[in-house]
Amino acid sequence: MTADQAPKTNVHVRNQHPGQDNSRTELLEGLLRADKSISPKYFYDARGSLLFEQITQLPEYYPTRTERQILSRYATHMHKACGSDCVLIEPGSGSSEKVRLLLEDLRPSAYLALDISAEFLRQAAERLGSDYPWLQVFAICTDFGLDWSVPEDLPAGRRIVFYPGSTLGNLEPEAALGFLTAMRGWMKDSGGALVGLDMHKDSTRLNAAYNDSQGVTAAFNRNILNHVNTLLGANFIPENFRHHAFYNEEKQRIEMHLLAQGAQRVDLGGPVIECADGESIHTEHSYKYTVEQFSELCSAAGLRLRQRWSDPEDLFSVFYLTP
Repeated sequence: MTADQAPKTNVHVRNQHPGQDNSRTELLEGLLRADKSISPKYFYDARGSLLFEQITQLPEYYPTRTERQILSRYATHMHKACGSDCVLIEPGSGSSEKVRLLLEDLRPSAYLALDISAEFLRQAAERLGSDYPWLQVFAICTDFGLDWSVPEDLPAGRRIVFYPGSTLGNLEPEAALGFLTAMRGWMKDSGGALVGLDMHKDSTRLNAAYNDSQGVTAAFNRNILNHVNTLLGANFIPENFRHHAFYNEEKQRIEMHLLAQGAQRVDLGGPVIECADGESIHTEHSYKYTVEQFSELCSAAGLRLRQRWSDPEDLFSVFYLTP
């Protein structure tokens, strides 16, 4: 994605990607540790983004389906909370499908999508611009966890951050606090945020959600190694690693790992690592919160929990926050 503007006149695509050097440093840092890890942001190359969209449609994976129901049912309520003509900012926007459930009610003056997968982002922005010709769509290819700059031509308006999908749960609590604090800065003093969060619940349902019968989540997990191969010039063989996901009751989080099937020797494009049989590469964790825990986290970030919308089983919630 090199063009500054997509073909649609209401779609503006910018590239602020941090570059391969940043990715290489971060990946090597994680893989050269004794407890090997890869940041979950690297799930989302083009194939990974498509696989995740498939995951969201699986019968076992309740979060996306449940959150969509909440957004559809309470869109008018969310409009009352957020107001009209806001600037809607979505970090980690993916396919920008969930925001469609709010657009007709909120009627924002602009929508700003932030995502690290350049081609996937461009295609999603162009589809959205075509389907909503009245909407100014801005799309920035960036790692939203790093510094990025707001487009100078972004329309004025009250800034509302839209952060669905329980993505906040992928962060360690300390990092989640840091992100919420940064988000507080994006919305300024007059803004707000709509945050989707998976709630703490019975482990049986959680384990099923991350171990689907069709093996899509397993393919998604292993595909991260293909992305690492591309970024580092590494020679991981994804089929030599097994998907392993479980709910850690003590830490109140789902953990995803790739377990080496047999001893592995992997060239990382210079450095070489050894993976013993059964050794883990930790690829993701997803914390589950109670309302009280999330409220305390928000308070520490200078945010107040104003409203909560949930489903009848209280599996998932969408929170409205303000400074």
